[in-house]
Amino acid sequence: MAKKVLIIGAGGVGRVVAHKCAEYPEVFSDITLASRTKSKCDAIAVDVKAKTGREIHTAQVDADRVPELVALIREVKPFMIINVALPYQDLTIMDACLETGVHYLDTANYEPKDEAKFEYKWQWAYQDRFREAGLMALLGSGFDPGVTNVFCAHALKHHFDEIHTVDILDCNGGDHGLPFATNFNPEINIREITQNGRYWENGHWVETKPMQYRRTFDFEGVGKKNMYLLYHEEMESLCRNLPGLKRIRFWMTFGESYLKHLEVIHNLGLDSIEPIEFEGHKIVPLQFLKALLPDPASLGPRTKGKTNIGCIVTGTKGGGKPFTRYIYNICDHQEAYRETGAQAVSYTTGVPAMIGAKLMCESTWLESGVWNMEQRDPDPFMRDLNACGLPWKDIEFKPLDEVAPQQ
Repeated sequence: MAKKVLIIGAGGVGRVVAHKCAEYPEVFSDITLASRTKSKCDAIAVDVKAKTGREIHTAQVDADRVPELVALIREVKPFMIINVALPYQDLTIMDACLETGVHYLDTANYEPKDEAKFEYKWQWAYQDRFREAGLMALLGSGFDPGVTNVFCAHALKHHFDEIHTVDILDCNGGDHGLPFATNFNPEINIREITQNGRYWENGHWVETKPMQYRRTFDFEGVGKKNMYLLYHEEMESLCRNLPGLKRIRFWMTFGESYLKHLEVIHNLGLDSIEPIEFEGHKIVPLQFLKALLPDPASLGPRTKGKTNIGCIVTGTKGGGKPFTRYIYNICDHQEAYRETGAQAVSYTTGVPAMIGAKLMCESTWLESGVWNMEQRDPDPFMRDLNACGLPWKDIEFKPLDEVAPQQ
């Protein structure tokens, strides 16, 4: 039986989730899109109607406020919440789900507003409450985290007895023609990039300076790009859930112009999350910068090129023989825009959010408790990636060479 869903968040990802849910009326019977700014929801609803013929409902809600969320959930009566709002709001939405008895899904782990810290500990602490309530919380059902976790689970199920190393490679080869713009929420993007990096090796975390390690990689569909070692949240759960893992790293590509602008922003203190006094008001420099930068949701019409995101996985199978698989997806910015009105970075997050919700609504993945993506059976998710717009490749490869410090 098709289920009602409530989507919270009307940025680029929310736009994609609304469009993709509307494409599957046999799964999602009734769709409500809510955010702090209802006019954004209304504009998306008009586009969804034009492209799919389906009506979706819209609502205003402040996701920082549990009573507002509870009131809206009780009015809508959804089977589940698809949370594509800000990561700061994960816990309030989870609290509202527990109070109203609905299931939960998000695409990024919680982080506090006043600290650039990405950890699952706050959400993992909800495990007993969700299990006892008979509710499911699916964490990180985007691309990375999300699809990359499922790629690892797929590799373990179909290729390896043990996984020894994982290198997650995130390449955006898109060009929007602007001097500087971020492809998702500027505040989250810049916080993520400017904090110290770290990777997991031999049972502990190794901390690195921002952009300390660089490699060049030739990405199919994009070409050669410089990629830099960062910390990314999916590593925290994967290092717990992949048997035999010895090391996991995350790499992301950046152009020289982007890095130069980022350096200037840092030198000016505009990436700070510490409030400052300005003309009698407290402002957060990074939030002020966010207001100045282009809205990522506006980049769709002008962004051309492709993304390539995947995992290089090494391990053993059958008598300890070592080998390597490379599992990845290529997504075209303009094709994503033609389908949903959003560029590929939003598309590659929004489609997996819809698929995770689909598998929950169909009871394929439905189980009480708090779960990361690699803890579910990867096969139905991988099938839906192919069917829903994010086809993947799985090939034999070679291990990523040891990194060298950036010169």
